Amino acid sequence: MQAPKYFTYKLSQSIGSPSINYERDACGVGFVTCVNQEPSYKIVDKALYALNCMEHRGGCSADGESGDGSGITVQIPWKLIHLSLDNIHLEQKHFYSVAMIFIAPEHLNYIKNLFNWASEKYQLQIIGWRNVPVNSSVLGKQAKENEPLVMQCVFKSTNLIAKELDKYLYIIRKHIEKIVNQTEVSINKSFYICSFSSSMIVYKGMVRSEILGQYYLDLSNELYTSSFAVYHRRFSTNTMPKWSLAQPMRFIAHNGEINTLLGNLNWMKSKELLFKDGYWDKFYDTLTPITNLENSDSSNLDAVLELLIHSGKSPQEALMILIPEAYKNQPNLSQHSEIVDFYEYYSHLQEAWDGPALVVFSDGKVVGATLDRNGLRPARYIVTKSGFISLSSETGVTGFDEDEIITKGRLGPGQMFCVDLINNSILDNLSIKQTIAKKLPYKKWLNNAQVSIPTYPYLEDFNSDVTSVIRLHTVFGYSNEDVELVIEHMASSAKEPTFCMGDDIPLAVLSKKTHLLYDYFKQRFAQVTNPAIDPLRESLVMSLTTYLGPKGNLLNVSDFMAKSIRLESPIINEQELFYLSTNTFKASVIKTFFILNQDAINYKSKILDICKDCKNQIENGVELIILSDRLDDLTKNQLFIPPLLMVGALHHYLINVKLRHKVSIIIETAQCWNTHHFACLIGYGASAICPYLAFLTVRQWWNNPKTKKLMSNGKLPNLTIQQAQNNYRSAIEKGLLKILSKMGICLLSSYHGAQIFEILGLGQDIVDLSFSGTTSRLGGLNLDELFQSSSNLYRSAFDINLPKKLPNLGYVQYRPGAEYHVNNPEMSKTLHKAVRNNDHNLYSKYKKLLIDREPVNLRDLLSFSSNRSFIPIDQVESVDSILTRFCTGGMSLGALSRETHETLAIAMNRMGGKSNSGEGGEDSKRFVVINDVDDSGMSKSFSHLKGLHNNDVASSAIKQIASGRFGVTPEYLINAKQLEIKIAQGAKPGEGGQLPGKKVSPYIATLRNCKPGVTLISPPPHHDIYSIEDLAQLIFDLHQINPNAQVSVKLVASVGIGTIAAGVAKGNADIIQISGHDGGTGASPLSSIKHAGIPWELGLTEVHQILLENNLRERVIIRVDGGLRTGQDVILAALMGAEEFGFGTVAMIATGCVMARICHTNNCPVGVATQRQDLRNRFPGIPSDLVNFFIFMAEEVRSILSQLGYKSLKDIIGLTSLIKYNNTNKITKTSNLNLNILLGNSIPKALSNFHNSIHSNGYVLDDLLLKDTSFTYAIKSQSKLTKTLSIANTDRCVGARISGFIAKCYGQDGFHGDLQINFYGVAGQSFGSFISQGMYLNLIGEANDYVGKGMNGGEIIISPPSIHVSNASQYPIIGNTCLYGATGGYLFAHGRAGERFAVRNSSARAVIEGVGDHACEYMTGGLIVVLGSSGRNIGAGMTGGLAYFLDEDDTLLSKLNTEIIKPQKVLTKEAEEQLKNIIELYEIKTKSIKAKNILDQWHIYLEMFWQIIPPSEANSNLTNIEYSSYSSIIK
Repeated sequence: MQAPKYFTYKLSQSIGSPSINYERDACGVGFVTCVNQEPSYKIVDKALYALNCMEHRGGCSADGESGDGSGITVQIPWKLIHLSLDNIHLEQKHFYSVAMIFIAPEHLNYIKNLFNWASEKYQLQIIGWRNVPVNSSVLGKQAKENEPLVMQCVFKSTNLIAKELDKYLYIIRKHIEKIVNQTEVSINKSFYICSFSSSMIVYKGMVRSEILGQYYLDLSNELYTSSFAVYHRRFSTNTMPKWSLAQPMRFIAHNGEINTLLGNLNWMKSKELLFKDGYWDKFYDTLTPITNLENSDSSNLDAVLELLIHSGKSPQEALMILIPEAYKNQPNLSQHSEIVDFYEYYSHLQEAWDGPALVVFSDGKVVGATLDRNGLRPARYIVTKSGFISLSSETGVTGFDEDEIITKGRLGPGQMFCVDLINNSILDNLSIKQTIAKKLPYKKWLNNAQVSIPTYPYLEDFNSDVTSVIRLHTVFGYSNEDVELVIEHMASSAKEPTFCMGDDIPLAVLSKKTHLLYDYFKQRFAQVTNPAIDPLRESLVMSLTTYLGPKGNLLNVSDFMAKSIRLESPIINEQELFYLSTNTFKASVIKTFFILNQDAINYKSKILDICKDCKNQIENGVELIILSDRLDDLTKNQLFIPPLLMVGALHHYLINVKLRHKVSIIIETAQCWNTHHFACLIGYGASAICPYLAFLTVRQWWNNPKTKKLMSNGKLPNLTIQQAQNNYRSAIEKGLLKILSKMGICLLSSYHGAQIFEILGLGQDIVDLSFSGTTSRLGGLNLDELFQSSSNLYRSAFDINLPKKLPNLGYVQYRPGAEYHVNNPEMSKTLHKAVRNNDHNLYSKYKKLLIDREPVNLRDLLSFSSNRSFIPIDQVESVDSILTRFCTGGMSLGALSRETHETLAIAMNRMGGKSNSGEGGEDSKRFVVINDVDDSGMSKSFSHLKGLHNNDVASSAIKQIASGRFGVTPEYLINAKQLEIKIAQGAKPGEGGQLPGKKVSPYIATLRNCKPGVTLISPPPHHDIYSIEDLAQLIFDLHQINPNAQVSVKLVASVGIGTIAAGVAKGNADIIQISGHDGGTGASPLSSIKHAGIPWELGLTEVHQILLENNLRERVIIRVDGGLRTGQDVILAALMGAEEFGFGTVAMIATGCVMARICHTNNCPVGVATQRQDLRNRFPGIPSDLVNFFIFMAEEVRSILSQLGYKSLKDIIGLTSLIKYNNTNKITKTSNLNLNILLGNSIPKALSNFHNSIHSNGYVLDDLLLKDTSFTYAIKSQSKLTKTLSIANTDRCVGARISGFIAKCYGQDGFHGDLQINFYGVAGQSFGSFISQGMYLNLIGEANDYVGKGMNGGEIIISPPSIHVSNASQYPIIGNTCLYGATGGYLFAHGRAGERFAVRNSSARAVIEGVGDHACEYMTGGLIVVLGSSGRNIGAGMTGGLAYFLDEDDTLLSKLNTEIIKPQKVLTKEAEEQLKNIIELYEIKTKSIKAKNILDQWHIYLEMFWQIIPPSEANSNLTNIEYSSYSSIIK
């Protein structure tokens, strides 16, 4: 959709590109068409019906009536238009075209005059204007306030038709838009051309699905005929109503998000000069820019697609270029090398527009759809006997009877499906791609022109003296920690270093220490609107391949354009760099050192000199530029330009002079050694990097006698010098993949130049010079200050007394005298004494230590004041009232010891606050009141705890639902007061996690339904929350099973979080939690702790502001966490908009944590974060310690409120006018930091209306059953009952509310009734989610995504109608991500499933007749049997349970991820019986023909099965003949 140019969220500093940061959407999309029939109204009617059936996938504005947008693309209704314009001659309609226009009524005459001018200039005739008939009375309030006048302008050509006419119309439209944009700013706000075509027209608006056909009277007129319709229902996170934001666009309807947008736009801008070629040459000034930073991802993708189509490419070919599938090692393409060659050819010329996407498209001649490389959007299709074809985000939306349908299917990852409207034919994925790939000899071109550089060994000689290396390290900013904790760790282990307990040092701009430029950049990450990816378990879609060389004209391809150098990694060693500089393209080495003199007062002039030099060299044929800071001899009177500053400046300079596409930039630098450094350089334009000093450092370490000794005694692996350097490179590569994946990006070529960072603390002059388009909201260091800081650091390397060892600056680990850490020993010890002795004076000392210190966070630069008079403290709300607003952070049982976890819960319950379970589940004994406490505070039922009181409760009020779904059962969910969906975590946003096997004790394994001692993988959040509409579905699911619990969504602060929060609020969340970057108590990669996320102050302010502006603030509670430690922090957070406050690290310290920072090792010395019993016995905490801490804090809050003159916290929530600069906290680095963004609330008043209820799902199908007295009687009497009813795709999460009712009454396994519920029809999403023992759901029909999600017992049987039984094995019957997180029960589905079947299944048993990619991923238990074909990546991360796959075509082994699992044939009698028994049961339940054939020819089919075995299952009678009671069944 086209983003607004006048975005309402105004910021004083650079926000980058508003639409990129603040426009997010997802939706339901699809098309309907018909072959071998005349155009009819039935197509339009079916499309409108489908839109209505997907209303739940869209969103509404705050008024509850105005939709986020819906629309439809259809053929032009000439018969209807002819009624208004009788001078149209229908027999000549191929000469006509129509512009569909939104315009403010007062600007109509201007636009008419402009169109008249355009028609004369381009020699077309305007036949007339038509006022599109609408019914404005059906609009919601917000949509009505912004309703445009909708007009149609009809043109006639005298000689152009079809493709040539449309190309001409494209030029006219661009010219009109350019004139309005450049001359009439006020008109441009409301003017928008929805479509301008000779064949298609777009009807759309800010309306709900059901309103579209009522609003546009044309669409309900049966004279409206079309042979196809593309439709779209929008769910936007930005709710400011703007009609042009609705979709479809001109060629596409896009459900997804382009994560690499800024890079795509930069590269497109650079390549525009290439389009001065052929037909477009004379229209170059009119057409450019092709894309626009102020437009959204959908609009820009549509604009590029439009250019490619009008340049002669079909929509199919264009989308194969822009959104390529993951073609490498793809079994389905093993016999189609020509398709691989096509993708390989274009991968150099066009970086992928990467991100989750279902794109439905049409140019009027073809209608179709394509899916992203990960398959992260659902797409199901049907074909009927009468020739109707429907594809949609959901099945069951077109209303066709089952006996009409002859074929069903779905799109898999990267696949395409089309209908040729001209030739009346249906085109499948392979036929489409083969036809396109065979048009040109791509293989021949590649073989002749593309080269891969040979692998060169690393250097081995190390003859530098220690002093010279230390000088090098000092010059380029290394510290002892960088060398020992980062580089040497990578060299020895080939892994990034891991750390824990968050980041508690000052932001780089606030620190008194010198920081490198990289430290001012924070990596961005995916949350809600698009998913992160697991780069380890789903590596098949990831690639670090990069290409060097000029990029040719995409519109006019030829053999010479294949000329390129292919690198498998962007990290090159010294010898590989030498080869590239001497044996490939014409290369130029540019030195970034310069002589310091009186003229050298900042970097800018030197940078511009280099940029101009590069421009000249490119114009003289240079195609590789190597920026190098390598010198043979360093002297004191020199200085180098920081490589990040230089590459960013050159990248943007060359974009602006439109030469960037002609050259690749390589960096040879000493100032690059960790993953974040590499990511920054690549993100700002570097194609390859040679970190020569990092490699030298590895060689120095390898040659060190201490290293040799450690290798010889086995404390380090025995490595060669080649292996050590390769380990370092491997660790960096893995880290890069993780950085890409946390943003949902698969390809380094797409990350290249994408600038996916936020800047904290750099001034606008630096941003404009080198990082244009990157968000920088705080200002900060200018070029002069950066220059001074860098030159001081450089000169320090030439001090006479240069130390013999690099200084330890303490950026990672606390050291006295080094960098300040908030969680320092003095603070911890003071707090321990204060809470254990209930000593107010010691708490005051603790508070003073945290307030009277150097600034660490943005809030340390703020204070508050009020013009009100002091009020007596007894008039301020009570301590007990304030305590209800306090929560602890999500820390799992497993990461924490049982003692710590339960102590936190008891303390919070005792004082009226809320503890958070984290993602590890909870023991059901904790759900009941403790009432056996003796006088010493001990309980027999909780004998491991001390300091208990009778009526204590150990149940966490907040129960977390994370991506691992560990321990998420109906009983767990129903015993929550709040249910928290963890989208991201502060320490490592965009990443999953692991619980090391040594922490998985038998007790922890029981709670998590897994095997003791086996490492547990918690995937990134991308399975059932991979878009805003899917998050809304999970919120719906949780409200369904526990309607009495509020649902919260945990986000991490990042630019654009405000609009994400708006979407979350519209998705019916009750609470939004904003976490800061500095939080986190578990183990995380060090680079994630240090370089991902931003302060919560920025996130909270943005969320509060956006929700206020969108009238959504009163629909949610806002909670904040991340480094809160004092009552002053609480007050500041409240003033910024928070109502509740979370505490993680400080709560752990209050209960005994000593900040040893070894949580991930299982060796916590005080039993806080360990499962070792000997260490747990040392746990010192009791609940009253934590209660005392929070009472101290509440009293501090009361005292501040008293001083400010306010009676309660709620009176100051959002009252930013009280926040002032704290002038006592001076910053040493710069005087240019600007915190106005934290002060400038556009609605500067306290919040008056608060959300204090629980959002409802409304009346649902489960309620219909629970209202039936016979049904509820059967539950209460635990008897048998059968019910039969119909179901539709709008009936979602059926069964969950019933299950919650049962779990509330009977707990986990207490229900022994038999509820048989038979359904007929198409089930909506989450059918059978969270169902319990005793529930039997039988569906005749099919279902959508998430069937059996979290099911805990019972049975789900899904069978096709009898008419489709014979083809059931070929048809999809359930959607994506079914059986996700299941903890029990049976699923028998007579048909095929989509992607991600049985992900994180821990106990359920299932039989299915085919699956997509990633089946059994992260599985920890249960049994899966697949009786048909499968997708790729089976068993990735699978650590428990068994699976059997039928392999009839001998292709299965190529589809397995064998990192953990191993395949074998069925060896033991016990395994054969297990397999046969469940297939027999499946056949009885479903009457499957396939299952019957297998059973009838068992001896033949048994040999075709592969048993998939994780290590934890390797030694049992099911897998190992040594443990079997029988001899091997293999003869």
